[in-house]
Amino acid sequence: MATNKTAVIALGGNAITVPGIEDTITNQFANTRRSLDGIVALARDGFNLVVTHGNGPQVGNALLRNELALGKAPDLPLGVLVADTEGGMGYMIEQSLQNRLRREKIKRPVTTIITQMLVRADDPAIKNPTKYIGQFYSEQEAREFAETRGWQVKKDANRGWRRVVASPVPYKAVPAEIIRNLVENGTIVIAGGGGGIPVYIDEKGNFEGVDAVIDKDLASAVIAREIGASILCILTSVDKVALRYGEPDQQDLDTCKLSQIKKYFDEGHFPPGSMGPKIKAAVMFLENGGDLVTITSFNNAREAVSGKAGTRIMPD
Repeated sequence: MATNKTAVIALGGNAITVPGIEDTITNQFANTRRSLDGIVALARDGFNLVVTHGNGPQVGNALLRNELALGKAPDLPLGVLVADTEGGMGYMIEQSLQNRLRREKIKRPVTTIITQMLVRADDPAIKNPTKYIGQFYSEQEAREFAETRGWQVKKDANRGWRRVVASPVPYKAVPAEIIRNLVENGTIVIAGGGGGIPVYIDEKGNFEGVDAVIDKDLASAVIAREIGASILCILTSVDKVALRYGEPDQQDLDTCKLSQIKKYFDEGHFPPGSMGPKIKAAVMFLENGGDLVTITSFNNAREAVSGKAGTRIMPD
């Protein structure tokens, strides 16, 4: 396809699982179809595209099924569960997008790539797990699971106790060259689902899995850098990034330079559990040569790229 416009579109977790709506597969497909407007608009405009996505609720459900099947079916490590959800969710997005493109007479192939993401074995995050996953438990249950299953557990605010796992920083997508070749030839690639599967290189030079999860937005920034994308578009549940979010004097951001957003981040405007990882991903992408990061709601991808919606973050 003759175009030099390449974008990575990062779908937030509530593109597929919407809070307050039962998380059935039927509902997940319906939610997925509703989240595709911006992606289809960019495809129509001739953009080369990679689509990434979150998997928090889905991998939590996979962990629950794992626990309920203990003693009846083989236990699956977290990395395999991430791969399972990446494949299943990739299938939902791929099929939904194929059907939509066909209806709108946009001739673009779509494929899903199960994506291993390289992390460093000595990443400090591996020794200090902080990422909450899975179900809530009483303190007694959590401590019992810590003893019998080798989990690390922590209290999650006042909601109960949960398992915590490492969330190391990715530095390379193993299939980056394959993704880039497909994208440059017009294929829409779904990759890096749930942040991808964390792996490291052992002393023999082999890939080895890590019982961890990777932040989806950081993985998206790495993939965008590695395939030479000029745009990283992060789609979430809000229209714009805001300072003092939820306060009476909330200030929405339209256009922001890299140095400004870093200053706001350092001032504590973007909490770790919400906008923080998205801003970290934006900074990583722009510092590594990216041209534009847009952060907006699901249906505004095209408008955000053209400057008509969302928050646009650019190099200084």
